Amino acid sequence: MMIRSRYSALAFFILTFSIIAVCDKLSDGGDFIRLPSEARRFFDGDDVGTRWAILLAGSNGYWNYRHQADVCHAYQVLKRGGLKDENIVVFMYDDIANNEENPRRGIIVNSPHGEDVYNGVPKDYVGEHVTVDNFFAVLLGNKTAVKGGSGKVVESGPNDHIFIYYSDHGGPGVLGMPTSPYLYANDLINVLKKKHASGTYNNLVFYLEACESGSIFEGLLPEGLNIYATTAANAEESSWGTYCPGDSPSSTPDEYGTCLADLYSVAWMEDSDAHNLRTETLRQQYQLVKKRTAAGNSYYGSHVMQYGDLKQSLDTLYMYMGTNPANDNFTLLSDNFLWPSSKAVNQRDADLLHFWYKFSKAPEGSTRKFESQQQLTEAMTHRTHVDNNIKLIGKLLFGIERGPKVLNNVRPAGEPLVDDWNCLKSLVRKFETYCGSLSQYGMKHMRSIANICNAGVNVQQMAEASSQACTSFPSNPWSSLHRGFSA
Repeated sequence: MMIRSRYSALAFFILTFSIIAVCDKLSDGGDFIRLPSEARRFFDGDDVGTRWAILLAGSNGYWNYRHQADVCHAYQVLKRGGLKDENIVVFMYDDIANNEENPRRGIIVNSPHGEDVYNGVPKDYVGEHVTVDNFFAVLLGNKTAVKGGSGKVVESGPNDHIFIYYSDHGGPGVLGMPTSPYLYANDLINVLKKKHASGTYNNLVFYLEACESGSIFEGLLPEGLNIYATTAANAEESSWGTYCPGDSPSSTPDEYGTCLADLYSVAWMEDSDAHNLRTETLRQQYQLVKKRTAAGNSYYGSHVMQYGDLKQSLDTLYMYMGTNPANDNFTLLSDNFLWPSSKAVNQRDADLLHFWYKFSKAPEGSTRKFESQQQLTEAMTHRTHVDNNIKLIGKLLFGIERGPKVLNNVRPAGEPLVDDWNCLKSLVRKFETYCGSLSQYGMKHMRSIANICNAGVNVQQMAEASSQACTSFPSNPWSSLHRGFSA
């Protein structure tokens, strides 16, 4: 009788558990029935294979301080979670910590008065070794394809879990790098498909901080790859920097003169810092990050998106990031209590904020005053040059009235940016040949160039229009092609 009672209790537990599982609903992904075989997602056991991570900051320059600060903070989250250095691969240019502009040499912070997040961070791929090819080789575990750096790659197996975090500038269908070429969405998706086909991971999570970051996965990342991705913005909008100079009351100390973080990035990391990741799911973090990053639908803020296998969001964060034992007794709050009252700055304007702040604080007649004025002038000159000539090329190709309509067209949600990615890259190279580098700011015009491709314009026609529009281009670092083409 006692044995029957025990079995009855066990059966009741399994039945109850199955009902809970079936009733679970993804608010943004629709309803779906969860089978008992998926019950593992409700447990936080250690049977997750090896946890691997790739952390990539895709920029350089002190005005881009926040991207490397983001990546260093992410490393600290993973390190406190129990991941080993041998399983974390870090890409960053490494020109911030000891930069002459940095008021605290050898230290990087990710929030006002925050702790040093630079300490202990592995320097796997720095400087000119932060490249698209090295990133792809590391992800695929291809040691022979790596050039320079530590040589560390993701040597994952079929039971392992991979976390990828990328922070930088972006544009429709493209992500920036401190070297050329930039990272294009189709190439990334093809590599992710290749990684899946190799059978060398169980599940993969991708967190992406960049302007128009939704366009990297929109209409491109299929279901069935065991990949769950979230992005800082949708396919049409900018992402935002935060903890910026002049902000109040959570003001960044004046001495930094630059934004210390990105809004989406600190949202997920400060959430991870404060909670027990054994119990918090990817879905729960997505909802909290989405709400904080939207900033109450005010002027600043963006729409955090999710792509890929949405049911994977029921996994606990612990499966990918581990967890800090100090947080074992912390419970997940229904709202994000970490919201700062800080404002945010459009990612594309953060460099101008730095140059202006530097100029305004420099003593009159000083070398610093002159240098900052020159930097501000060069950045503005480059922006004007790119904006005006993209518009002019559109008018030369399609006419005065139709040109702006073609360039500004946005495809329906769910469709990829462009039909022919090789066409897009070829037209980018032709534009840059005659008009100079797009640079981090000019990536915003990638949709216009994609629309030119979609309208059937060929390389020769683009070359003719570009040569007519750009009889020359500014001789400044932003327009220079010394690093090569961005495609």
